[in-house]
Amino acid sequence: MNKEWPDKPVKLDDESMDEFVEKYPLTLIDFWAEWCGPCKMVGPVLEELAEDMHGEVAIGKVNVDDNKEKSGDFGISSIPTLLVFKDGEMVHRMVGALPKDSLKSELKKFM
Repeated sequence: MNKEWPDKPVKLDDESMDEFVEKYPLTLIDFWAEWCGPCKMVGPVLEELAEDMHGEVAIGKVNVDDNKEKSGDFGISSIPTLLVFKDGEMVHRMVGALPKDSLKSELKKFM
C-alpha cells in the first residue's frame, strides 16, 4: 500500500478532512485559529513532526474559524486541539501547545 504521504501539514476544511483521515492509516489533525497564540507555537512543531515522521503519520490543519462543521462535530472548545485518527477513527485527543517530544511519543502509541 504505497500512498503518497505529505511531508508538511496539509490545510484541510469541512469537506476534505474525512477523506484525509481515511486516506492514511495514522493522522494528526490540528484544530487552530490565526489569532491563537499557542496555535502559533504548535505550527512550527507540526512542520518538524511532518518531516520527522514522514511516511508514518499524515498531519492536517483545520482552521476553526473557517470550518465550524468539523469543529462542532468533534466538540472543539479549546485550541489548539490535536486529534489522532487511526484507520479513520478518532483514538486520542490532546489540548494545548505540546512540545515535539510529547507529540511524538503520543503518536508512537498508535503505530
